[in-house]
Amino acid sequence: MNTNTQVKLAKRPVGLPDDACWSIEKNPIDMLQEGEVLVQTQFISLDPAMRGWMNEGKSYIRPVQIGEVMRAGTAGVVVESKNTHFKPGDPVVGSWGVQSYAVVDGSVMRPVQKVDISFTGLPTYLGTLGIAGLTGYFAFLDVGKPNAGETVLISGAAGAVGMVVGQIAKIKGCKAIGIAGSDDKCQYVVQELGFDACINYKTQDIRKSLKELCPEGIDIYFDNVGGDILDIALTQIRKKARIVICGAISQYNATTAVKGPANYLSLLVNRARMEGMVVFDYQDQYPQGIAEMSKWMKEGKLKTKEYIVEGGIESFPATLLKLFTGENTGKLVLQVNP
Repeated sequence: MNTNTQVKLAKRPVGLPDDACWSIEKNPIDMLQEGEVLVQTQFISLDPAMRGWMNEGKSYIRPVQIGEVMRAGTAGVVVESKNTHFKPGDPVVGSWGVQSYAVVDGSVMRPVQKVDISFTGLPTYLGTLGIAGLTGYFAFLDVGKPNAGETVLISGAAGAVGMVVGQIAKIKGCKAIGIAGSDDKCQYVVQELGFDACINYKTQDIRKSLKELCPEGIDIYFDNVGGDILDIALTQIRKKARIVICGAISQYNATTAVKGPANYLSLLVNRARMEGMVVFDYQDQYPQGIAEMSKWMKEGKLKTKEYIVEGGIESFPATLLKLFTGENTGKLVLQVNP
């Protein structure tokens, strides 16, 4: 039997995670018990939230402990089964972490699930039909509560969550304006995904561009980045606007105190609402979200894109850093070479 290569958290990072934060171990694979399945990892999801999971302290989920396999969304194939619901060769997704194999309990709902790959690839279940897509789906529809004709601004528009939000905005009859970090990314979300416009925050004046593109203001701001862009967006909101706080990737590696938004009184003046969202609160509704987004995909209304990096389990630490350099367009996924 092959050994199991595992990436474990060795120390908590200060700023960007470096090599000292990780230990890479090779361990024996546990024997299967009744009801369990052995899965081989083929794809690992890289998500900005991982940086927060590495920190000590109170959050919406328990931090990864020192010496523990790094938490991650995963996709792969069943190689051995002692569970009647699974057979070798079944494509599955779950959250068994950064390791080449995992023994998981197939008798409960979440650790591992079979998926339909007849109309899309397995990596899609880590992106548009996975946690990233479900985050965009529930955050936008349940917290943002869009109405046809409204103007929606999405930061991180070319990322795994932002690209889903912008497309759903168009499906719901809204005007979708993206913010991204390169001309290529802006071109992609407009020409391929159907956004109405996109602002390159590195080369354009965001405030000026918003006044030109959204002269009557913003009804929904979907925030994936925090920082200065959130502050600028607050100056452009309309009465009864909704600001959805999904992430703050610009702040995750900060080594000094992060300032709050200076323009928060715009919420008062405009009777607006700012609300955070954690997708795990919607676990019982995941099947509904996956079903509707799958339908949109089959109808050609919702496109997916994965930025796939090939390498062994050992390449996870370097691949994670790509999230914070803005290299990826679409969902960043590590394809694990056997």
